[in-house]
Amino acid sequence: MDKISRVTLRWVKIPFLEPFRISNGSVAIKDSLIVEVQAGSFTGFGEASPMSGSFYSPETPESSWQALADRLIPPMLGRDFTTTLPDDDPSEPFARAGLEGALWDLACQRGGEPLWWLLGSRLRPIPSGVAIGIFDTLDELLDRVARYHAEGYQRVKIKIQPGWDVEPVRAVREKFPAIGLMVDANAAYTSRDFAVFRELDRFNLIMYEQPLAKNAIEAMAELQREVRTPVCADESAEPEALEEIIRRGAARILNIKIQRVGGIAAARAMHDRARAAGLGCWLGTMPELAIASAQGLHLATLPGFVYPTDVESSARWYSDDLVDPPLEIDAGGFLSIPPGPGSGFTVNRTRLERYTVKRVGFNA
Repeated sequence: MDKISRVTLRWVKIPFLEPFRISNGSVAIKDSLIVEVQAGSFTGFGEASPMSGSFYSPETPESSWQALADRLIPPMLGRDFTTTLPDDDPSEPFARAGLEGALWDLACQRGGEPLWWLLGSRLRPIPSGVAIGIFDTLDELLDRVARYHAEGYQRVKIKIQPGWDVEPVRAVREKFPAIGLMVDANAAYTSRDFAVFRELDRFNLIMYEQPLAKNAIEAMAELQREVRTPVCADESAEPEALEEIIRRGAARILNIKIQRVGGIAAARAMHDRARAAGLGCWLGTMPELAIASAQGLHLATLPGFVYPTDVESSARWYSDDLVDPPLEIDAGGFLSIPPGPGSGFTVNRTRLERYTVKRVGFNA
């Protein structure tokens, strides 16, 4: 069996085309950590993609870099290759997802198989939905919705926060009465705000994504009992919280993010449990660059992922990206997986080097 001979860790920065703005912060530069693992003549790539700053999660590019460089990568060197990390500490899930993603890719390259096959899934195109941030005016919001709806995205998600909720939803629904529409609160509300969601219940929404705080699972269950619109767990949807979400009926839908839950294996296990419990799933993103996004598309071929993914065309968010062919939706709003081992996409090393701002290599 091949042994892991070298791991290269790179920090890349690629500008967003416009700031990514949610209820509790915004970023203008995409920071991602690219993990390259070599074993024998084969190479696998993964991506750790925490949001810069700490407004989304405690994990940051800095903390994930430290976890990879100091704790996760060194024990891998010289060991027989598997897709399982020797360190089962669940802290720093983004770092774990990046390294594990590289190991899954390496397994696919060695076997000459696509990732969906290794996951026990079946190939299918993945419907894509667009996520639209918070704007200063309704006109700006409506302009973005019109633009992305015309590009073919199969549903629209708009970010909301207290003071920017009922009116933007009403405006979008009035102008686009038939569009698939959902809202994402990023945990910005409390149980005192249930009236907002009772009002939003009138607008035929697909779901309320993470309306309340991450740990407010009982309150989310109470909200779900009061409204017709399905509640979706996102920040709450961590592996250790899933059984409580199911038991309490705190959500009817699960947003599974490979980065947030600590890797492909954990995400697949959550999909399997949610499907068995009758919850619908969909694949979320941070958003990530195309290395991680492409691996996510393979996971999203599993049968429990019944809602459009948040993976979008790379050109929707970024001035550039790292893979060929480009990650893009077709006219019908689908993302297709190209043939070939791993994700089917190839890392463009010229662009990878162009956007690298920090690098360290580890040899066995």
